[in-house]
Parts: sequence; structure tokens; C-alpha cells
Amino acid sequence: MFQKLIDSLRARPRKIVFTEGNDPRILEAAARLLSGTFLTPILMGNELEILTAAQKAGFNIRGATIIDPKTYHDTEAMVQKMVELRHGKMTEEQCREALQHRNYFGTMLVAMGHADALLGGATYSTADTVRPALQLIKTKPGNKIVSSCFIMVKPSPTGDNTVLAMGDCAINIHPSEDDLVEIATETIKCGRLFGIDPKVAFLSYSTFGSGKGDDVDKMSHAAERVKAIMPSVPITGEIQFDAAVSPRVAHTKCPDDRVAGYANVFIFPDINAGNIGYKIAQRLGGFDAYGPILCGLNAPINDLSRGCNAEEVYSMAIITAAQANMV
Repeated sequence: MFQKLIDSLRARPRKIVFTEGNDPRILEAAARLLSGTFLTPILMGNELEILTAAQKAGFNIRGATIIDPKTYHDTEAMVQKMVELRHGKMTEEQCREALQHRNYFGTMLVAMGHADALLGGATYSTADTVRPALQLIKTKPGNKIVSSCFIMVKPSPTGDNTVLAMGDCAINIHPSEDDLVEIATETIKCGRLFGIDPKVAFLSYSTFGSGKGDDVDKMSHAAERVKAIMPSVPITGEIQFDAAVSPRVAHTKCPDDRVAGYANVFIFPDINAGNIGYKIAQRLGGFDAYGPILCGLNAPINDLSRGCNAEEVYSMAIITAAQANMV
């Protein structure tokens, strides 16, 4: 799966900002990315500190770009661009102050076209990564929200891995019907990046009216709206998880549905269900979880877990940069 993403990046190399440039996990991942010659890391922080840390740990980061916000040569142009992007919501002085923080500075590098994507969060919170993205990168035309997708991969000894997409498991706490429509369309697009031929299930405690309530109606209506938007994509819902994934259960509950029993893209009704669901798949089902992958922005910005390791940084860097090639 990752080889296909790497091949796309070799054909069209990208530059990716790492906001925590002196973190050992970032340095290890950057060295590995540079050895592959398909991605250029931009490491943010004090150059001497970064080079010293890399040398001490034995990581070769030759070829990486290092940028220190405190000594950046074109800060004033960045300040003016940020004022413009904030549409009067921040003064020049407030923008200058914000740009002392690497999450804002790194996001502006993307906004100004000096980088294609950003990966942060090794020490920042999710909110500190997402907030500058919303303020400066903003959502794509037609999108009102940012959502998230997890790609779940269950390795197979034969190489025939099971790959699923799940949304939204990390950003929108109580998504409305409108939000679910956006979440679904973006999750489908994200899944396709990983070679998923989407079969989409809008999950619920009800299967085609077996249960009642506003939450059931929300999932059913959202499913119908996405069907109208993407008529070529097989979509079902509202549907219970067992009917979505088990052909035997599907034969009993909804025998005539073409998605039931074979779904590989799952839309959850809220963040509680989504977050619990992907973690059950990860911890009990043997799936590797990649994400949260942020969807709906004008440029790829992604968030790392503060508990991440270098392997996760490496994988998410490839995913983030590859998103830029989706456009």
C-alpha cells in the first residue's frame, strides 16, 4: 500500500514541514525519508540544535531544509500575508507574535506555497495543529468543516491485506446530518488514495428502520444524500455493524442490499462511536491504524499523536505528502 504512495511521490516529489524539527522521532523519520529521495523534509527549529541532535543520535539529515522562525529572512512578508488571510481578525502585531510559534509559522509556509504539506503534533495538541490550519489554510470550496479519517490495515502473510476507512473518529464530536455528508464524501476520497474501492456503510444501532429515533433518521437521511451526490459509489444505511461486515448476518437482516456484508468504508454517527470503534479494531482486531488523516482542507495538514514513534511519523509523512498529489 505504501509503495504506491511512494511511487506517486517519486513521480511528483513534495516538501513537508515538521513543526517539531529537533524531536528525535522526527529526526529519525526525516533521515529515513531523505534516504528514499522522494520527499524533502523542512525541519523547524534552531539549526544548531537540530544538527547537534541529529549528529548525536546518528541520523543523517543531509538534504533537509532547516528553518528557524526566529531568524527567518522574510518574516515581514509572512506577517502581511497572515494579516490578509485573517481578514482583520488579527493585527500585524498579533500575527507577528503568533508566528513565533512553530505551529503557526509552519502553517504559513504551506499557505504561502513554500511547502506542500505539514505534519505536527509530536508535542503539540490536536487543537494546536488544527486551529492554524482552519484559520490560514481553510476548508476547500464547498466544504464547511474539517473531518478525519483513519485507514485501518490488517496485514496478511500473503500480502492480500484488508484495508478499511473509518470516519470521523477524531474531530467532529456531534456531527449534524450536513456534517455527515461531508465526512462521508471526504472519507471516500481518502480511502481511494489507499486503493480502497469504496463500499460505504452509515452505521447505526438500527438496520433499515429496525430501530427508531433522531440518530437513526440522521444516518438514514445522510446516506441518501451521499447516494445522490456520488451515484456510482455503493452506499447503504442506516445499518448495524454486523450486517455491514458479515455476509451471513446481512443475508438475514437485509438480503437484497448490495453493500451489506462487504462494507469497507464506515461512517460513524459521532466521535464516541468512531473513536471506540477504530480502537477496538486496532487493539482486538489486529488492525494497524493510520491517522487521524485530516480531510477537507485546501492543503494537507495532519496531526500526530504525542505518543507516536518514528515509524508512525514516517508513515504519516508519506500519507500527508501523498494527499497533496490527490489534488
